[in-house]
Formats: sequence, C-alpha cells, structure tokens
Amino acid sequence: MTVKPKRIPLQRTKAYSNEEFINSRDARALRILAEYLEPRTRFEKHGIEDTIVFFGSARFKAGSVYYEAARALASRLTKWSKALPSPADGPVRRFVVCSGGGPGIMEAASRGASEARGMSVGLGISIPIEQSDNRYLTHGLGFHFHYFFMRKFWFAYLAKAVLVFPGGFGTLDELMEVVTLVQTKKMKKPMPIVLFGNDYWNEVINFDALVRHGTISPEDLELIHRTDSVDEAYDWVVRQLTEHALAKPGAML
Repeated sequence: MTVKPKRIPLQRTKAYSNEEFINSRDARALRILAEYLEPRTRFEKHGIEDTIVFFGSARFKAGSVYYEAARALASRLTKWSKALPSPADGPVRRFVVCSGGGPGIMEAASRGASEARGMSVGLGISIPIEQSDNRYLTHGLGFHFHYFFMRKFWFAYLAKAVLVFPGGFGTLDELMEVVTLVQTKKMKKPMPIVLFGNDYWNEVINFDALVRHGTISPEDLELIHRTDSVDEAYDWVVRQLTEHALAKPGAML
C-alpha cells in the first residue's frame, strides 16, 4: 500500500502583513514612509491646514507660571483662529494648536485649545521614559512616532508660528531645528518664533555672546521675539500671522 505524503499548506503571508519583515532593518524605508503618509491622511481627514506649535518642558505642573501662560495663549489663539471666515469650498481648520502631546507645557497648550472648544494635535515620540497622551488632545489627532526626524518634519511642515517655553534638551533641540531652518532659508515661509520667559532664556542661551564671538550675525537675533507677556506674545503672533500667513493656507516649507 502506497502512503501519500502529507501536503504542507503554503505560507501565503503578504509582505506587508509579515511583522518580522516590517520590523526588520530591510523595511526601515517603509516605516519611515508610513510616518509620513499615515499622519498626512489623518490631517487631511480632519481638514487641518496648518498649526501653531508649542514647545516646552514636560515637567511644569498646572498652576505654575509657564503652564498657565501656555494655557492662556493656546486658548486665545484658538478663539482667534475659530473666528476667521470659513472658506466657501468647505471646512478648513487654520492655525490649530500643536504640541508633543504629553504633560507640562504640552498639556497646557492642549488644555487651552480644548477650553476654547478648538482642536489640538499631539505629535508624540516613543522613548524609554514613556509619556502618555494628555487628556485634552482631540480624538484621532494623537500621533506616536518612532523616528525623531519624522516627528520634527511634521512640526515644521505644518507650523505657521512657534512658541517656545522653558524646557530641557528636547526643547532646545526643537528650537534650534526651527531657527536653523529659518536662518539657512531652507524654510521659505515666514515663521514667527516666540521665546517665552526672559529670565530663563537669558540665563540658558547667551545670544549676544554668539554675536560677539561672530558665530551668528546680529540680524539673526531678529529671527526670535522674546517676551514675558501673554498679551504681547498673543498680539505679536496674531499680527505676524495676519500679515504673512492668513492668505496662504496649507502646509509648506
């Protein structure tokens, strides 16, 4: 009697369903592309054209000076953006508050936008000290990136203004990334940059010393507006956006 060999079922896993491959070194380009395409799809779905970005420390608690200043600014800027005329061809959301999505200044910005009944975006990052999304983010607009450079791309690409509050290494990195793009004219669009908290920034970064040593030009100091006043920061950002960005919706570098 002849025994027929058992037929072994074919493995029919599609490449994009193969987790071992997708998480491998060979598929890194696909993962990078996914961190561009998936956020773009969600931004288009929600009609988000551009953002106002808040950077700052995750360590400030509710009630602290910087937390409450960021909260107030986000609320006022959200109310201003919501009062802008809607385009005739459909709902487009301009100048949406955007942050890293975590606690501290990030939470304050999201909270202020929420209290003004507006939307807020959170561009999170996977790091060893995991931070959960703050509870004020708009549903569906909390993102989690693996690659820092893709996260920075989305901060810069959608931003029409940046407000930087006191922070640590991450905040300094984000500030210098944006300033360098503007200084080197890799970023073509006007980019108002506010440093909030004069005492902190004057102690942490001696911009005048950079000029004195010849490592930046005197006119480079004009790339940043420094203030301690919520009113002044609000008025300056609104004036800059009205003059340079209001008639130019959409993301652009």
